[in-house]
Amino acid sequence: MKIAGIELGDRPLFLAPMEDVTDPSFRYMCKRFGADVVYTEFISADGLIRDAAKSLAKLRFDDAERPVGIQIYGNRIEPMVEAARMAEAAGPDLVDINFGCPVKKIAGRGAGSGMMRDVPLMVEMTRRIVEAVRMPVTVKTRLGWDDESKNIEEIALRLQDTGIAALTIHGRTRAQMYRGEADWTLIGAVKNNPAIRIPIIGNGDVDSGPKAREMFDRYGVDGVMIGRATYGRPWIFREIKHFLSTGEVLPQPSVRERAAIAREHLAKSIEVKGEYVGVIEMRRHLSNYFKGLPDFKSTRLKLVTLTDIAELFATIDSIAERWGDFDASQVVPAPLSHDL
Repeated sequence: MKIAGIELGDRPLFLAPMEDVTDPSFRYMCKRFGADVVYTEFISADGLIRDAAKSLAKLRFDDAERPVGIQIYGNRIEPMVEAARMAEAAGPDLVDINFGCPVKKIAGRGAGSGMMRDVPLMVEMTRRIVEAVRMPVTVKTRLGWDDESKNIEEIALRLQDTGIAALTIHGRTRAQMYRGEADWTLIGAVKNNPAIRIPIIGNGDVDSGPKAREMFDRYGVDGVMIGRATYGRPWIFREIKHFLSTGEVLPQPSVRERAAIAREHLAKSIEVKGEYVGVIEMRRHLSNYFKGLPDFKSTRLKLVTLTDIAELFATIDSIAERWGDFDASQVVPAPLSHDL
C-alpha cells in the first residue's frame, strides 16, 4: 500500500488519533511495537491560529515516529486552511482532516463528524486544504450522521475528487458514538467500488490478529486503523503483525514484561514533557497496563496519585515482583471507550 509516495508495505497498521491518548510517548511505544503509521492527537484549527500553547504543543513529534500524520479539525474553511499550512510547516508526512469525531462539543458545532451534515462544505474545505499544502492530505470520517444518512459511498467519491491521498472510515455513524458493533460492510462497499482509486483504511473494533485478518480478507481494505484496543496494550501491533504473517496467536505479555514496558513508557513521557507533566499525563496510561490484576486497588491508587518519580518507578517494580507469576492471559485489556 502507498499513500502518495509513502510506501507502507502489505497490510499496514495505523494508530488512530485519540485525544489525550496519542501523545508523543504513546506514539513512540506503538511505533516500537510495529505500528506502520501514527497520528497526533487531533488539533483545533482555531487553537493553532490563536497560537494556543496546548494546540501548538501537539504539533511536536520525533523523527522516530515517521511516517506520522498531524490531524486537524474545525468548522470553518479559512482557519482550517491556515491550520493545515501550520501543520505542514511542522514537517510531518501527512496532514489528516478529522471529519469523524462524534463528541457533542465538537460535532455539535459542525466540526468533526458534524461535517457530515453539510457535505458540500466538507468537500469544499477538503479541496481548499489539498490546494493549500504540498504534502499528502488524508481524511478520517464515519459512515454517516445517523442510520438514515449513511452516505459514505457518495462522500468517498466526492472527497476522492478533491485530491486526497487516502480515506479512513470508522464503521459507525455519528449517532452511534461508540455503541454497538462497527459495521464494516459499507467500508467494504467503498473499497470495492471500481471508481475508488485511493487507499481505503478501515477502523472500528479491531482488537486482535484474527479480527484484523478478517477485515483485510473479507472487505479488502488497504490498511487497518486501531484505536481503543491500544489502551494499555501498545504491543497489539506486534500481536497482529505476527498473526498476519504466521496465523499464530501470541501469548499476552507477562506482568513482568508489562512492567518493563510501563517503565519505558514513563521514562519516555518524562523525557518529552519534563518531570511533572510527564508523570501527570502518564496516569491515564499506567493503570491500563495492569487492568485485571487481583487486589490491585491500592497499587492503582499509587499509580494515579504519586508525583515522586523514584516512588513511581519503585511502584512499577513492585508490581513485577508481587504479580510476576500471575497468569497474564487473565489480565483484561483496557475497555473500549473512544477513538476519534
